[in-house]
Amino acid sequence: MNEYFCLNGQGRKAVRSSYFRIGHAFLFVAPNRENLITLYFIMKRRHFVKASLLTPVAAQLTHTVSAKSAASQPKADLEFYELRIYTLKNGQQLKLVQDYYKQAAIPALNKLGSKSIGVFTEYLAGGFTKLIALIPYASIDSFLRINNQLALDAAYQQAGAAYLTADGSTPAYERVESSLLQSFTMMPKLEIPEKKPRLFELRRYESPGVAAGKKKVEMFNEGGEISIFKRVGLTPVFFGEALIGPLRPNLTYMLTFDDMAEHDANWKTFSADPEWKKVSAMPEYANAKIISNINRMFLVPTDFSQI
Repeated sequence: MNEYFCLNGQGRKAVRSSYFRIGHAFLFVAPNRENLITLYFIMKRRHFVKASLLTPVAAQLTHTVSAKSAASQPKADLEFYELRIYTLKNGQQLKLVQDYYKQAAIPALNKLGSKSIGVFTEYLAGGFTKLIALIPYASIDSFLRINNQLALDAAYQQAGAAYLTADGSTPAYERVESSLLQSFTMMPKLEIPEKKPRLFELRRYESPGVAAGKKKVEMFNEGGEISIFKRVGLTPVFFGEALIGPLRPNLTYMLTFDDMAEHDANWKTFSADPEWKKVSAMPEYANAKIISNINRMFLVPTDFSQI
């Protein structure tokens, strides 16, 4: 390969280019403003024929340059989420935990930089069973810093005293299960839906092993499943891979709908989508290989939830 200088396509600026000799012809490769490449064949002296970018050589070179350009683009910072699932036995516990979030936790967390706190109860639950809290953090450092600062926040401690100091005689809850999740590259930030009456679906996919769990995350990201979700109306709020928590390896995500009728209709559309059928038919993404259990909950936001 040799290098030479030539005028660009409009004949206005000299650019460094390269050329290859192919038989009796010369193939010239010149970069343009979009970091793609323009190819020219010299078949006869002073006669330039612009080659189609669909030729094998051009296609390969274009792919290489584009891939390098994409790889050089900065990736969005990933968020982290603490997902808490409370097991409750009566209305007294439900009120105590809700009051804690409404009067103490949400104001304090917001002040310290953790915004968009979600607090939900189960939809059509058989009695008082679960309360779910979702707390976003900009980074792991933010997670550690904020939790340390809460311990030193006198106003927070006072507002949340009934919850924070509850003992065995009047427990605030039966148990709380907590997981730390990292967002997905194809949806690095939590997306807040419009504030109106709505239904949420929280889904956890458990995998039989570490590689299988990573493959399911890949299916959502590079495999295009997140894009298909958004196109067919399965509106996501967040996706997160569990870094710490029970039943690992697993990932959790949340979807939102106007009501159960829309939920059923949009899942039906997703199942019939040609692109989804193509992706799900790939052997490496077969459910039997990468998913061992699916758990789901239907949720409604409390009147003070920020999601």
